[in-house]
This record gives sequence, structure tokens and C-alpha cells, in this order.
Amino acid sequence: MTAMLRLDNISAGYGSFQALFDVSLTVDAGEAIAVIGPNGAGKTTLLRAISKLIPVTQGDLSMEGVRYNDIAAHEVISMGIAQVPEGRRLFPRLSVEENLRMGAFIPAARGHFDERLEFVYSLFPRMKERRLQLAGTMSGGEQQMCAIGRALMSGPKLLLLDEPSAGLAPVIVQSIFELVKRIRAEGYTVLIVEQNIQQVLKVVDRAYLLETGRIRMSGPAAELLASDEIRRAYLGIA
Repeated sequence: MTAMLRLDNISAGYGSFQALFDVSLTVDAGEAIAVIGPNGAGKTTLLRAISKLIPVTQGDLSMEGVRYNDIAAHEVISMGIAQVPEGRRLFPRLSVEENLRMGAFIPAARGHFDERLEFVYSLFPRMKERRLQLAGTMSGGEQQMCAIGRALMSGPKLLLLDEPSAGLAPVIVQSIFELVKRIRAEGYTVLIVEQNIQQVLKVVDRAYLLETGRIRMSGPAAELLASDEIRRAYLGIA
């Protein structure tokens, strides 16, 4: 079976600084996969490489068996990959609904705008209540919902989530991970980068541990959660 997303020995970085070294991973259709690791490990860089926001200097990126190293960043969404960036990056002076409309700008999504909007509002009833509110005036948790909703408006095959719990209150963090479970239950394939290791390993199937730009460990989420090494290094459990 062809993996939905496949990375073969990817290296990438910024100018002369190399941030990723020979990273290989796969995401199969219907899976939820986490990339975990400390701050500065290269997790966000990995998502930026997948989204073609930075060039890959070595290795191959493929989506549904099609190599896409050479396409422009704006074409990635047409391949079915949508990213929710770290920090949400909403248009603060536009309303919730206007932000959602921005997610459906590709021609293939425009014709399905109404049904996609209905779907997003069914996932996030609060967004429907706030649809005319300026996005910048909402709470952090609501803005995160709006950012996820905007990504879903393109009808993606693969949803990339970059640190969705960052900067949110603990009670809100819980609801964001519940949302990941719901999106997953709707049949979406999810790749999530997250520092909140204990929480994220409870909602994904498999995980990769990234440290200093290299994959150090991978396996079923439950296995990593039970790993002495991870418990000691990241969960503060001796």
C-alpha cells in the first residue's frame, strides 16, 4: 500500500544552517501521527519542509506516491496538504467567516464552500456563534479552532498541525486534543507536531521522536508513552 505521505532521507535547513538530517517517516491514510521532541529539535522545520515553505536539500517528499520536491509552496494545498501554522496566523481584522473563506480559496474548494462551511460549523459550533466576530478579538482557544477550521475548508487529505496546544491554558489544551480525536474520527489523516508529549501520545496511533534534527525513536504511541527513556527525559517520571 502506498503511504499517503512519505519522507525519504530528508535534509533541510535555513541557509547554511542544517536543521534536519536524513529524516524518514510515513503517514498512511486514516492515521494520526505525532512528531514529538524538545524545543529546537526541528519539528516546525519538518512541517515547513513538508509544506515546501523551505527547500529540501536532500531526499524525497512524496504524496500518494507522487514526488513533489519541485513544486511551489502554493501548489502544495492542491495536492491535499493543509497546514495549521504555529501561532495560528489568522487575519485578526477579518471576521471568523472571512477567515474560513480564505481557507477555501483554491478552485477545487470554492464550489464546495457552503458544505465545507456547514461541516466546520458542525465541528465547531462556537465558530458559528462567533462567525461575524473579528478573529483577533477571540480567546486563544477559539482562535485555534478557527485556524483548524480554516485549514479544513480546503477539504484536505492530510492535515498538518504545528504545536496546536502552544500558549493555551491547560483546560483549553484538553479541548484541543479532544478536537484532534474528533477530526480523526471524521476520517482525516493528521500529522501533529507537539511538545505536550503526554497528551498527544493519547490521541495518535504512532509517533516519531525528533531530537537535534534526527529521528531517534518511532513506534506505536502507547509504546513510546511507556518508554522509560521518554518518561525520564520528557515526562519527568523516574
